Amino acid sequence: MTSQQPATRTKAILALILLALVGAACIGAGLWQLRRAHEREGLLAAIEAGRQAPARVLDAQHRDGPDWHPASARGHWLNPFTVLLDNRNLKGQPGLWVATPLELQDSPGTAVLVLRGWVARPMPSTHLPDLSAAAGPVQVQGTLLHRVPRLFDLGSLGGQPDTALPKPFPAADGQPPSVQNLPLDALAAATGLDLLPVVLQQAPTHDADLIQDWPGPSTDASQNYNYALQWFSFAAIALIAAGFTAWRTLRRPSPSSHA
Repeated sequence: MTSQQPATRTKAILALILLALVGAACIGAGLWQLRRAHEREGLLAAIEAGRQAPARVLDAQHRDGPDWHPASARGHWLNPFTVLLDNRNLKGQPGLWVATPLELQDSPGTAVLVLRGWVARPMPSTHLPDLSAAAGPVQVQGTLLHRVPRLFDLGSLGGQPDTALPKPFPAADGQPPSVQNLPLDALAAATGLDLLPVVLQQAPTHDADLIQDWPGPSTDASQNYNYALQWFSFAAIALIAAGFTAWRTLRRPSPSSHA
């Protein structure tokens, strides 16, 4: 019996270390969920504050503004530079976003990228409808964002993200290219335009039968709080088990006492 006790004590120490590591990992996961909850609460507050803020006017002198604030711009559509953003579903239906630069009326060569709306993906035997925006000066109303909302791109893992625009651009056939994500600097380099550092997400309007129903970011913090509670519960179980193991180990007689 005595020869087995060192091995038993060693196993108990290893179990203590393992339980402590599990408890620490669960506490870390719970704290991360709390940070995510706070981030979502901050995002929700920023969205609500932006919606209540006065509208901004974008022009050559006023090129920027906070996210989620209403804004407007006046100019001409640059239809040849229209880009389709792929894999943008709406209520479970596959489709595309249509993005077209709007050249500012007071500054030729300067433009703001406008997310004009959503169109359903055509069936293999059909074609997209005419997506050309109206000619002539227009006033566009919308919401400011500092980038086109991104989707996860598997190509980015291999160093080849799906953001490439055709060369030359616009293409000779006049068809708008389709990409999954559209960085503003890539569009500026392909078009030669001086793009504003913001994107205008167009408000509901009549524009080539496009649908302006934009999905917002997730702002539900309650789910993160629930996950945090679960992780802290797992941590408590692991630490209680570690305490019980330590108590049993300390109560066990040492080999010297048997001797």
